Amino acid sequence: MELSQDTKNILGLQLPTDPRWVDLASISLEAILTDHAYCEQKAALTCISLIQRYTEKEKVVKELAPIVTEEWGHFRLVLNELYKRGLQLGIQRKDEYVNRLLIFQKKGGHREDRFLDQMLTMALIEARSCERFKRLSEGLNDTYMKKFYRRFMESEAGHYTLFTANNWYNGYDIDLAETYVDKEKVKNRWQEWLSYETQIMKELEVRGDRIH
Repeated sequence: MELSQDTKNILGLQLPTDPRWVDLASISLEAILTDHAYCEQKAALTCISLIQRYTEKEKVVKELAPIVTEEWGHFRLVLNELYKRGLQLGIQRKDEYVNRLLIFQKKGGHREDRFLDQMLTMALIEARSCERFKRLSEGLNDTYMKKFYRRFMESEAGHYTLFTANNWYNGYDIDLAETYVDKEKVKNRWQEWLSYETQIMKELEVRGDRIH
């Protein structure tokens, strides 16, 4: 399948998903829907955790609170799609992509640095999820599922713009992070994250039973 240029460049990611992924996902529908459901669940729980951790950051609390509701609604939508097809919610599997991202997060040092990395991690996960949903919306043969994933792509893009609002020349401005962290520091660290994520994508096995 020939990739559109906007897919290759979506949301500033440096490496597009391997084209084989959509074909593999299309024959692993129960597995991909199960993994998708857990991704939405984890997104809601992560937002709750960030709200609890940064109660003093008013914009973080106000912006993430409605996303908790939306992500949980997405979990229910995917769950309903599984049941509608006579499928079951399978066992939650380890998300190697996210686990590799977490390794890169700063664990010690200044609280501001930890906050910045947590915001950038969220931004990357939203960006890669959006890119994967776009792939599914364009590459699946099932017309209904193409529309199903188009909706999710648009939603994830909206979440991503919360973390990454204004275009840089070859990247994105991290909105929530920049509210509390110096703009240049955010920009430089974001470029480091993009390079690290690219290396992860090169090393991970192409699997059709995972969203990431």
